Amino acid sequence: MRNRLMEVLEGKEHNYILPFLWQHGEEEQVIREEMARVYESGIGAVCIEARPHPDFLGPKWWSDMDIIMDEARKRDMKVWLLDDDHFPTGHAAGKVKEAPEELHRMFLGERYIDMIGPAQGASFLLDTLLMTGLRPTVSLKQNASGHNKLVSVVAVRRNPSDGKLLPECVDITELVHNGTLYWDIPEGYWRMFIISENRDGGSKAQEDHLNPLDRDSVHILLDVVYEAVYKRYKADFGKTFAGFFSDEPGFYNDKTTFDFDSKPGKQGVLLPWSNEVHALLEQALGEDYRKHLYLLWQDVGEQSSIVRYAYMNIVSKLYADNFCNQIGAWCRARGVEYIGHVLEDNNVHARLGPGAGHFFRSLWGQDMSGIDVVLWQIVPGFDELSFRTTSGETDSEFFHYGLAKLGVSLGHIDPKKQGRTMCELYGAYGWTEGLKLMKWLTDHMLVRGVNYFVPHAFTQKSFPDPDCPPHMYAGGKNPQYRYYKYLNQYMNRISHLISGGRHVASAGVLYHAEAEWAGKSMYFHKPVKALMQRQIDCDILPIDVLLEGASVIDGRLHVTQEDFSCLIVPYSEALPAAMLQRLVQFAEQGLAIRFIDGLPARSSEGIDVPDDLIRLANHMNVKVLSLDNLVQDLIGEGHFDIQVDTFQPYLRNYHYVHNELNVFMFFNESPFEIIHTKVVLPVQGELYTYDAFLNRLNSLNTIEKDSKWVSLVLNPFESIILIHGKNLECYAVSSLCIEGEDTMDLEAEWTVSISNAEYYPHFVEWGILSTLINMSLPDHLPHFSGTFRYEAEFEWKELATQVLLDLGEVFETAEVWLNGEHVGVRICPPYRFEITDLIKKGINKMTIEVTNTLVKDQRDFLSSFAQQEPSGLIGPVKILT
Repeated sequence: MRNRLMEVLEGKEHNYILPFLWQHGEEEQVIREEMARVYESGIGAVCIEARPHPDFLGPKWWSDMDIIMDEARKRDMKVWLLDDDHFPTGHAAGKVKEAPEELHRMFLGERYIDMIGPAQGASFLLDTLLMTGLRPTVSLKQNASGHNKLVSVVAVRRNPSDGKLLPECVDITELVHNGTLYWDIPEGYWRMFIISENRDGGSKAQEDHLNPLDRDSVHILLDVVYEAVYKRYKADFGKTFAGFFSDEPGFYNDKTTFDFDSKPGKQGVLLPWSNEVHALLEQALGEDYRKHLYLLWQDVGEQSSIVRYAYMNIVSKLYADNFCNQIGAWCRARGVEYIGHVLEDNNVHARLGPGAGHFFRSLWGQDMSGIDVVLWQIVPGFDELSFRTTSGETDSEFFHYGLAKLGVSLGHIDPKKQGRTMCELYGAYGWTEGLKLMKWLTDHMLVRGVNYFVPHAFTQKSFPDPDCPPHMYAGGKNPQYRYYKYLNQYMNRISHLISGGRHVASAGVLYHAEAEWAGKSMYFHKPVKALMQRQIDCDILPIDVLLEGASVIDGRLHVTQEDFSCLIVPYSEALPAAMLQRLVQFAEQGLAIRFIDGLPARSSEGIDVPDDLIRLANHMNVKVLSLDNLVQDLIGEGHFDIQVDTFQPYLRNYHYVHNELNVFMFFNESPFEIIHTKVVLPVQGELYTYDAFLNRLNSLNTIEKDSKWVSLVLNPFESIILIHGKNLECYAVSSLCIEGEDTMDLEAEWTVSISNAEYYPHFVEWGILSTLINMSLPDHLPHFSGTFRYEAEFEWKELATQVLLDLGEVFETAEVWLNGEHVGVRICPPYRFEITDLIKKGINKMTIEVTNTLVKDQRDFLSSFAQQEPSGLIGPVKILT
């Protein structure tokens, strides 16, 4: 295989970017121009989304798609298609409501009636109770039991002192006759639970959506959308037409569309259901399973956990088989790929509601792993404290320490994904978000292993389009658009370096879904946070893979191409019996296993496993540790890849290998603190740095003589790529090394001119500044969005072999010219430029253009959730020698 680094240095990296391109039914010329704007941004693909198109799958839609396909063929671009008329996927272009009723969504519902006995001859109007609507009435002449179908009726005894449910229960379903239940109530207090199949329910916004648990229901989407696209573009499949994208499909069984806590045990919630669930629950729980269905809502101890685990295990597998796996198989059979993402927000990836039950299962049928970050879900500095967004407060620990690792882990361990993880990024942050924040978010993903990106979004609608800004081009009104290509080149180059090889990590961390379904549990991202803050990399491993696709060789856990020296199990009150047996096997084969805060107490299914628990408790390769002591133990036992000499909680790292080429990425995620530290890498010999903005390989001057330590100094927002490999010296140039950093403050009078995106590069002089200042202050230009041009002259008398220009604080993109020569562009801190060959003795003329975001002019709703930054060049501007 050709060296990936050489491909990047020669400009032959692949495309890893496929932005959303929203369609509203615009004119042909508008569509062609937007495709050109995407292409000139350094992007080689688009993902088409009806947002919403007024004629999805109609004549105008196909006409617009033909234009896009024509432009893509001309430019050798790839086209992906979001697979429905709007998100979330599952509406099937409105055709589900025309399908037979058995293909519509189905739910399991629970109601109850309180009773007291003894009472001979008591009866209950179940037909009325099962009717839909408010206070329904059933006439004796009506032969109907309502829209909902009775599944079971169970009476449960209550404690007379506190009203809590007791273990004693009686199945009285057979006592229902013609809609009335007749029962001689025994002495005491009882609660009668009526379980029914319901057609109505769940989120109103998704009431006409397919049932993801039903294979034939899902096939409506294939028949309506996928087959129509295949019929029209069959010759392009696997060529220009790359595949389909599903956006946030899920159960949506809760009346609140985005209820992230929807799961068994929550009172009043309807649960996803299908005919197939009946048979599978009977297999899992026995012939009398209907007697126990009320435990999906009610707590009576361990039996409730057993029933809920069985249910969640079944519906998450059915979702995987009937939705994701079926669509993925259809695509692969026709030479295209299937990608997308489910909702992961605030841990719903292991729950119901807008979730799909189990992150790994829900995406296993796709050809890339996928996640998304929108709506201020990740904000620099808010990695522990919650952040208020339009949808409530974030679980910031999950978003910062869990989300991306969840995605890349699936990309690493599923062979069909070929190490690929996609992230839909940047959307709905508002016009406050510019390239500076985009670059930080990009590095946040890259340093965790994300290597495909779906920027959100290009829109063809006339400016201003209020739908979820920022928009990359915005009809030419986005003043930062001309710099967007620099971010995309950076993204493609690094993505190429971390694709097609193998990720290196020390630890596997057990995914917590099954544990959460079965009892008390710890989120997987709790130990991941502890590891990441000490630069110990890991992957998240689901139980399914550990049971079927993992092996221990020479004391290391092997999963696909990944291997780990230890396995970490977050606290789990219960785990599946097969997993407990597997853990015993792993320990006996030499794998180090670390349980956090305790061993499991039982199996998820209620199967007796005392021998397995005893063997785990007594095995020499097993330890039980507190979360606070986990990292200390791992370091002491040698379970690490990279050493850091000081505690650096905001230093992120990623190690990737191509044959004999090692790629190390480090990123400072702190928005304020400079990182000064030293690291030891697991390689010997010459190291190089790769500058992905300049596409340049530099020799590394930060290795201390006679030392294994490498010095790292990273400013906020700054990342570095270290490269180790053979025969690289001929590609490297000498790096800039300013040892003493003598500084000269550039004190000058600055002539300031301004230009907005529409009129750039034509400027109008604004005035003179002797002191640099925030240009968004009330008495300056508080509502100006565009470019500030600063021009000044200064005298240079020094003799120096290397000279750097440091602009200090900039808001937020900077482009510099010195003596009429172009110096470069920076889209984020540090705003430093090499000017050794351009500065001259005597008078020098400097021009600096600083471009802010559109938020000063477009005060959009989404931006109101974020603090606003200044505008312009703040400085201090310095020259370093």
